Amino acid sequence: MNTNSNTYTIIYASVMVVIVAFLLAFVSASLKPTQKKNEELDKMKQILAALNVDTKGQNAEELYKTYVKADEILNANGEVVSENGGFAIDMAAEMSKPEAERQLPLYVCDVKGETKYVIPLSGAGLWGPIWGYVGLNKDKDTVYGVYFSHASETPGLGAEIATPAFQKEFDGKKVMKDGQIALAVEKNGKVTDPAYQVDGISGGTITSKGVDDMIKNCLGQYNNFLTNK
Repeated sequence: MNTNSNTYTIIYASVMVVIVAFLLAFVSASLKPTQKKNEELDKMKQILAALNVDTKGQNAEELYKTYVKADEILNANGEVVSENGGFAIDMAAEMSKPEAERQLPLYVCDVKGETKYVIPLSGAGLWGPIWGYVGLNKDKDTVYGVYFSHASETPGLGAEIATPAFQKEFDGKKVMKDGQIALAVEKNGKVTDPAYQVDGISGGTITSKGVDDMIKNCLGQYNNFLTNK
């Protein structure tokens, strides 16, 4: 075949496209198990962070097995429909469904012999998704610890929700008042009820409001569970 002909050029280009596509697909498929494992480990670390468990330099998977005793699934009525499987549920996806169809993950944990519950959160900040976990004491009404993160909030402003300084403000806060979610993030300097409220991020008002909405929207899904003592 004439290597200078248009036909040769088209055939050569087509073959190269097929080869490259095959190689990319092969590499992608090869990396998927590793990517999935890393995502699972990161999720475990986030859940453990809401239990105030330091995972640095530790085997997160082993720590998770030590502290998390069940990953239950609740229905919209706060009833346990499965004692396992909650870890695989995407809270963001569930929040997009009609309320009656949502499956709600609940992590039942043991910290130094005391029962703790961890509830996942999903919401929106100024520039993109925000998410987190709230750890509660056995009374279901006192915050034991929280973890928040974000996709693209502004460094030094909204991104401060991911810092220990902000998250520690939630420790010991009460959650329910008169059967409703009262845990809240207020504008910086506008806290009126410190038993339930924390100061928002200075200069990060919209992200702080996003965290407040996320807490109320997500914890509100668990209202029946939280009020059933």
